[in-house]
Amino acid sequence: MSQENADLKPRWYVVHTYSGYENKVKTDLEKTVKNRELEDFFFEIVVPMEEQIEIKDGKKKTNLKKVFPGYVLVKMIVTEATWYIVRNTRGVTGFVGSGTDPIPLTEAEIRKMGFELPSVTIDYDVGDSVSIIDGSFENFVGTVQEINKDKKKVKVLVSMFGRETPVEVDFSQVQKV
Repeated sequence: MSQENADLKPRWYVVHTYSGYENKVKTDLEKTVKNRELEDFFFEIVVPMEEQIEIKDGKKKTNLKKVFPGYVLVKMIVTEATWYIVRNTRGVTGFVGSGTDPIPLTEAEIRKMGFELPSVTIDYDVGDSVSIIDGSFENFVGTVQEINKDKKKVKVLVSMFGRETPVEVDFSQVQKV
């Protein structure tokens, strides 16, 4: 992995650890990042947990259970140095990826895990009349033709030069009429 192709956008990576070392890896990594002043490259280090309710002898007990035992999720910018630090943290066996290159999680995978990306609620549907309130098509009114939740885009049919033309805009650029 060379410095030139370092991706300077923070992404989520999955780090494989020895089972039972997840919290130790998180703590040690956070210390190392602070000591080496690399806070600009590491954004979040997470051991995903979920509440598990257990009923034993008629008593309800809530436990926190690791969602992915043996894994820690790290939101970071991968460079030669940051990759090396994570790889050499005690308890880490490696990144999940191919060979030496860590592969970031996709937005769909992150969403499936239920964190990070704030969900956008929209109050319009396919077939609804909407007004474009921002961007190059501002003040155009049209009909929603397609909604792409993954990309947070909406395709709107607007009347331009006497014909219906599909334009793609962000969710935030559209308002129901």
